[in-house]
Amino acid sequence: MIIRIVAGGPEQELPEFHINNTDETEWIGVDRGALYLLDRGITPSKAFGDFDSVSPSEWKRISDLVSDHVQFPSEKDETDLEIALNYAISQNPDAIELYGVTGGRLDHFFGAVTLLMKEELRGGPSVTIIDRQNRINIYNPGRVVINAEKNIKYYSFFAMNEKVEGLTLQGFKYPLEDYLLKSGSSRCVSNELNDKKGVFSFDSGILMVVRSIDGGMSR
Repeated sequence: MIIRIVAGGPEQELPEFHINNTDETEWIGVDRGALYLLDRGITPSKAFGDFDSVSPSEWKRISDLVSDHVQFPSEKDETDLEIALNYAISQNPDAIELYGVTGGRLDHFFGAVTLLMKEELRGGPSVTIIDRQNRINIYNPGRVVINAEKNIKYYSFFAMNEKVEGLTLQGFKYPLEDYLLKSGSSRCVSNELNDKKGVFSFDSGILMVVRSIDGGMSR
C-alpha cells in the first residue's frame, strides 16, 4: 500500500495526480492540502491539521466531506505534517509520498526534509517528497540501482550527517569511487546518468538523493 499525504504548501508546486483505481492507495489531507485533494475529485480518508489556513466555509466543506477529520490546536509540539506522517508510519505501508511541502516558507520545507530522518523510518517504508520538479529521498548505507526516468535529468547527492563514507557512483556522467562526501560539500550536485541506469552505494552515513528536471514534472 502507498500512503500519499498532501499538505498545504503552494498549490502551483503540486504535480498532476493520476488516479489508478487498481492502486492500493490511501490519500491524506493536511490542513489546506485536504482542499487541494477535494478540488481534484479525491476524497481523502483522513484530514489532519489545525486548519488555520482555511476559511470557515472551506473548513465546513472539509468537515462535511471528509468523514475522518481531526482538528488540532495551533499550539502543539508536532507540526500537522508530522502528525499525519506518524499516522502513516503506524499503518506499515510499502511507501509514503509527501506532496505540498515545497515552495513557500523555507522553515516548512526544511521541517519536511528533517522528517525524512525520523528514527521510525530506519528500515521502514521509503518516504519521498515530490513536487513538480523534484523527488527527494533519504538512504541508509547500501547499494541502490537507479533506472532512468522520463523527464528526470539531474541527480544530486548530499551528506545528511557529518559525512558519507565510501560513496561510489557508477553509470553517471561524473563517476566516483570510494569517495568521502562531507556535509557542506556541493561536489555531487547535478550529476547525470550516462545510460538507462546507474548505481550508487556507500558504507556509512545518511545520504539524501534529489532527482530533478528543469521544467514541471507530472506524476
